[in-house]
Amino acid sequence: MIRVVLADDSFLAREGLTHVLGSIDDVHLVAACADLEELRATVEELEPDVVLTDIRMPPTNTDEGIRYAGELRNSRPEVGVVVLSQHAEPAYAMSLFENGSSQRAYLLKERVKDRDELGRALREVVAGRSFVDSRIVDQLVSNQRSDPGIESLTPREREILALIAEGRSNTSIAESLEITKRAVERHINGIFAKLDLPGDGDVNRRVKATLLYLLGEGR
Repeated sequence: MIRVVLADDSFLAREGLTHVLGSIDDVHLVAACADLEELRATVEELEPDVVLTDIRMPPTNTDEGIRYAGELRNSRPEVGVVVLSQHAEPAYAMSLFENGSSQRAYLLKERVKDRDELGRALREVVAGRSFVDSRIVDQLVSNQRSDPGIESLTPREREILALIAEGRSNTSIAESLEITKRAVERHINGIFAKLDLPGDGDVNRRVKATLLYLLGEGR
């Protein structure tokens, strides 16, 4: 079972998330918190596998969830973090991955209604991988449409780029698109060549490199 501590300052959001988490067979919600201090104390006491947290919560209602994910890198590196956002905010995604993308996920709140999507994000971070909501990648691609590298990508390459940024392995991408792994590798080589990105084999590094490029910070 994946032991989860939930943090959200909205009572209704906590109730809704509690219901969704309770419907996922391999997930056990061990506690729900309303603010950052309560979350810190609960994680220290219960030592969960994953923290599922809103970006904003008391005391400042700014970026507590992102900052706490950074704290856990040092204090409890074994704990994964899934950050929930009300809106697609690429800059927050990059802040989350700033000190490493392993065991971190960024998911839009509207997607947690789909228990399969939430379950997948939780399993990815427990497995040491990363996950980025595909809608955030779509927005980043849209923002960069004037860039010749992005413009040169084929529809299939854009589709694969989004799956790379979600943290998918080549095997997973091949299965999802029902194509061969060799075909995926060819597409990825083409993507990285057009975007002038290194074809690093490490999935987490590929996620960060892709997001950096799409944010315009990698050039």
